[in-house]
Amino acid sequence: MLGWGVVAGPFYLVVGLILAVTREGFDFSRHPLSVLMLGDGGWMQITNLALSGAMVLVAGIGLARAGARGAGIAVGIYGGAMILSAVFPPDPMPGFPPGQEGATEPGTSGILHLAFGGIGFVALAVGAFLLGRWFARRGDRPFSVLSLVAGIVVLVGFLGGVALGPAGMALLWLAVVAGFAWLAAASVRVYGTVPHPDTGRHAA
Repeated sequence: MLGWGVVAGPFYLVVGLILAVTREGFDFSRHPLSVLMLGDGGWMQITNLALSGAMVLVAGIGLARAGARGAGIAVGIYGGAMILSAVFPPDPMPGFPPGQEGATEPGTSGILHLAFGGIGFVALAVGAFLLGRWFARRGDRPFSVLSLVAGIVVLVGFLGGVALGPAGMALLWLAVVAGFAWLAAASVRVYGTVPHPDTGRHAA
């Protein structure tokens, strides 16, 4: 299960970047990947977000099974929020879909998309903080500090990106990349730190 924590980030980013460079009108400096859910071909980014969320959810279960229950629940909430965000597309942004001239009035779907995104990023940051404490109790100071820093970057990046709007797009990208990078590194570290939960049962 922890292996999906390694796969989720590269899968989401690679598929998203391929769609971003092949969809007319997308601008990395102004648009988050989520706007790719709009317009013709939007189903591909919807599928990408939902599948990536499912992978993160499974990784959260893996963390919980490994003994990091609090962090696992938080990461699982992040995965669930990604899946729910895939159900509710964001509002159009200036320039995307192609032909969109200006910002639109916030719609119910867009508000829910942003709300689930906020819940997800906060949950991911909390997961990083909790896993940092878990690593600290096991005497793994480097990964404890790494988790703390990652949680701060994710939280500040998301909140700053939302507050600044298009001008803060780089912060949103930082939050996404840092969050997935931490999840991958943490999944590998936890996998190598604790016995497989089925070891005792297999021995019996």
